[in-house]
Amino acid sequence: MATGKLTVRAYRSRAIIPLQGVTIAVTDQDGRLLAIRQTDRSGLTAPIEITVPARAESLDPDFGGQPYTAVTLSARHPDYVEIDMRNVQVFADVITVQNLEMIPLAQLREEASPTEYFNTPPQNL
Repeated sequence: MATGKLTVRAYRSRAIIPLQGVTIAVTDQDGRLLAIRQTDRSGLTAPIEITVPARAESLDPDFGGQPYTAVTLSARHPDYVEIDMRNVQVFADVITVQNLEMIPLAQLREEASPTEYFNTPPQNL
């Protein structure tokens, strides 16, 4: 096993204005909590270390698994739409940066859901 890192960048608007105070929760595929972080004034979290398959395993043609660990992250801020992302892929010896465009709740229509859901499909590696 090896270690990969995940950093989240939260921002508002297409101008990518950093958003401070977004609470990020990261869980594994079994729902176990791996980390909770808050974005700083730059809109970034501190890196979250995640156990992942060793990079060398993915170079082995007989390796039958995924060369990454998939995690779920949830982003919450009282003034913005919640975001739930499934299957965020974290690789060995790499810092994965997950960008999150946060939408103000004030911009939602009444019939819209207060949560956005995303699912990253597996890569054909």
